[in-house]
Amino acid sequence: MTSWPTYPVIYEINTWVWLGELSQKTKSPVTLASVPQVEWDAIADLNVDAVWLMGVWERSPAGIAIANQNKGLFEDFRRALPDYRPEDNVGSPYCVKRYGVDEHLGGPEGLAVSRRELARRGLKLILDLVPNHVAPDHPWITHHPEYLVQGTADDAKNDPASYMETDRKVFACGRDPYFPAWPDVLQLNAFQPGLRQAMIETLSNVAGQCDGVRCDMAMLLINAIFERTWGDRAGQRPATEYWVDVISAIKSTHPDFLFMAEAYWDLEWELQQQGFDYCYDKRLYDRLEHDAAESVRRHLCADLAYQGKLVRFIENHDEPRALSAFSPQKARAAAVTIATIPGAKLFHEGQFEGKMVRLPVFLGRRPVEPEDAGLQAFYRTLLKGASLKGLRDGLWQLCDRTGWPDNATYQNLIAWCWRSGAEHRLIIVNLSASSAQGQVLLPWDGLKGKTWQMTDLFTGETYERSGDEMCTQGLYVDLPSWGYHVFSRWLPMG
Repeated sequence: MTSWPTYPVIYEINTWVWLGELSQKTKSPVTLASVPQVEWDAIADLNVDAVWLMGVWERSPAGIAIANQNKGLFEDFRRALPDYRPEDNVGSPYCVKRYGVDEHLGGPEGLAVSRRELARRGLKLILDLVPNHVAPDHPWITHHPEYLVQGTADDAKNDPASYMETDRKVFACGRDPYFPAWPDVLQLNAFQPGLRQAMIETLSNVAGQCDGVRCDMAMLLINAIFERTWGDRAGQRPATEYWVDVISAIKSTHPDFLFMAEAYWDLEWELQQQGFDYCYDKRLYDRLEHDAAESVRRHLCADLAYQGKLVRFIENHDEPRALSAFSPQKARAAAVTIATIPGAKLFHEGQFEGKMVRLPVFLGRRPVEPEDAGLQAFYRTLLKGASLKGLRDGLWQLCDRTGWPDNATYQNLIAWCWRSGAEHRLIIVNLSASSAQGQVLLPWDGLKGKTWQMTDLFTGETYERSGDEMCTQGLYVDLPSWGYHVFSRWLPMG
């Protein structure tokens, strides 16, 4: 296969749920080895570059037992799935018992078949890596307890929510320093040299089965963060960073292997410097959801080398469904924004159909929801447009926009453009609930001296404008609330 594109489009699939629904659809058991060809074709037709099969690794029976005792989780299960049954809890994909493909999903042979089917269609495969913690029944608990953060009998007695006794030893439960411990997983010790080597060996095996990994809560393994979280319990701080050691080792034998970090707390740049190819852009998601257009625009003023290694999204398995976080019109405007700026793009299975229920990752079944045909058509058009030459390999620039003393609504407009040779693309979005007018200045002197015909990707409408005017006074736009233009076709007139 060819190497990764500069700005890949990634499609996340909840593997367990997806295969279960395919089984119902075909009225016969479907595993990764027997996904119908038409289903792979449908994914390829989305114009994505990679599929993230979320949750393929062997899940933990011990983790399921713990989750079944958690009243808060039970309530969450009921909210998402009103007819929830105990067997619907198939275990968290982030409570990994072993890095082997779960036999329920088809085992390693099934995964190999799926990877070949994706590769036949020019698509790459991404899987999960959970570096911070393991299940209570992971083999390392028995064979390599030194790989984990350990506690004492007093810890288990005084803080049973944060420490677990198993195999006659006390281990710390996995945690994020800002929240209570996760009761179903045990904490790995990022400062332990043996653990780092063991993770390199594990990841080397994983790298033979896919083209990249999404690393869960990657920032927790940064030396400064880990030391702040665990203090003396972690032992002496190493001279080198965890991710520098791990990523460099894997890249030495798999140079095109992609590392994507789930990252928060504005640590994206640091993780990029430690070797990650792409990091979640949660800050942009939050700005799109809560802030005004100018806040989003300032975010897009960052250095292109940094922006190009961010993962843009408005939905994934950790966030609410886009249509429950945004109004339908705002969701489309936000989707146009993230799909047409630099960086990797992440879309979530069900997002295109308009699903509203965020499914807890423990569940192997989700409720039936109506599909929105209009939204599906919108996303088909958007992803087709995002794959056009110029939006993938061109020069990207943020455009200036101006208004008038008595009309400041131009501040609700954000505009950017791409150019690749003779190809021009211009995107303008109104990120507000009111109509907005303004002048968008284009940085293309080559437009001068000609009249241009521009075609909007979504409406098919064409507009004729003077190149001189667009480069000096600006292109006048008048967009309704949450409106957008994607001018994907430019033709000189005369």
